[in-house]
Amino acid sequence: MPEGDTVWRAARRLDETLAGASVVSSDVRVPRYATVDLAGETVHGVASRGKHLLMRIGDRVVHTHLKMEGEWRVLRPGQRWPHPAHRARIVITTPEAVAIGFDLGIVEVFPADEEADRLDYLGPDLLGDDWDAAEAVRRLASHPEQEIIVALADQRNLAGLGNEYVNELCFLRGLAPGRPVAQVDLAPAVALAERLIRANRDRVARTTTGDTRRGMRLWVHGRGGQPCRRCGTTIRHARHGRTELELRETWWCPSCQT
Repeated sequence: MPEGDTVWRAARRLDETLAGASVVSSDVRVPRYATVDLAGETVHGVASRGKHLLMRIGDRVVHTHLKMEGEWRVLRPGQRWPHPAHRARIVITTPEAVAIGFDLGIVEVFPADEEADRLDYLGPDLLGDDWDAAEAVRRLASHPEQEIIVALADQRNLAGLGNEYVNELCFLRGLAPGRPVAQVDLAPAVALAERLIRANRDRVARTTTGDTRRGMRLWVHGRGGQPCRRCGTTIRHARHGRTELELRETWWCPSCQT
C-alpha cells in the first residue's frame, strides 16, 4: 500500500498542475457520485492528509485513497492513457491537463465544510504543517497492551506510516514487532518516524539504510530468510494485526530486535 510520502508527492504533483485552473469537465465513475458535475469550478488546491488525498474544487472536496493499487496520473489533453479506461474511477479535465485516478480504493465527494469532521479520526500527520509529536505519543500510549508494530501502523495514532515504514522503524529502534506499547520508549520512536518519512518525502526510491542501490535500500522489510545486514542473523517473517482481517506482513531480526 502506498505510504504517506507517496501520497504527499502525488498531491504536490496534482497541486502544481491543477491549482488555480477551472475544471472543463469531470467524470466520477462511482455510482453514488455519478451525477456530480464539477465543470466551471476552480481547483483551489490539492493536499494530502496521511494516506488520504484531498482535491478542493469549488465548495466541494474530492477525497481519494490509493489503497493497494491506486494511482493518480496527470496527462496532457489528448495524450494516450497509460491504463485501460475501465480502470479509471475519476477524471478531472482542465484546459491544460487531464488528471486520472486509476484503481482508487476510495472516491467520494462532499461539501468542503465537512472535511475536518470527516477526517477527524486521523492522528497527527507526519508530513503535515500541524504535525504534533506529543499528541502522537499520547495516542500511542493510550493502547499500552497493543503490539508496537500494530500501534504504529494505526492511522488513528499517527497518519502516514505504512507497512514498510513500521517494519523498518521497529528494526532501527531495536524493537521486536510484538513488544507491547507500554514497554516502548515512544518519544524517540515517533521522532525517528518523522525523520525517516521526511527524509524520503522527495525520493521516488525510498531508503532507510541510506543506500539507494536496488536491493540495498531496506533493513528487514521483504527480506524474510535473508541475513540481517547488521548482524547476519536470519530475518524472520510473521503476520501481525488487531484482528484476523487486519493481519499485515512483518519482518524482523530476532537478534537486533528484542
